[in-house]
Amino acid sequence: MTRTPTGRIEHEGGRPRLVITRTFAAPIEDVWAAVTEPGRLERWIGTFTGDPASGVVAFRMTAEGEDATADDVEIRECDPPRTLRVSTHGEYAWSLDLELAEADGVTTLTFSQPGIDPAQAGSVGPGWEYYLDRLVAAETGGDIAEIDFDRDYYPAMEEHYRAQA
Repeated sequence: MTRTPTGRIEHEGGRPRLVITRTFAAPIEDVWAAVTEPGRLERWIGTFTGDPASGVVAFRMTAEGEDATADDVEIRECDPPRTLRVSTHGEYAWSLDLELAEADGVTTLTFSQPGIDPAQAGSVGPGWEYYLDRLVAAETGGDIAEIDFDRDYYPAMEEHYRAQA
């Protein structure tokens, strides 16, 4: 299936920021659970261990295969069910932000990566499109196995993000 990239690179104060949105015909609390509860996260991207109240959890991207290792993720802000801001520590040191808003029974999830490295945008943008489409499939009863990174995301979406960076 050919997919069209939906994300964009915005520039705020001279800093690039990747932004991708997805919508769900679901209450905000349900979408919040899909992005914060270990069992729900595992269906589309990974899982975590540890106590989020401590401010740090160990996150393992199970979607990357059995040998994926856990990395520390710092919770910078958590305001259920609207805002989650985290920083990853490990191979990739990134800031990742999720903002949720509900109107008329539809919840919009806005994912952003402030400070994205323009040299990485061509691969990182397609990667987040892939994971967010896996989230949509997991939450709408779609077939996650049908979502193919190599066929539909990278390098197919690479130029879209490179051109904006």
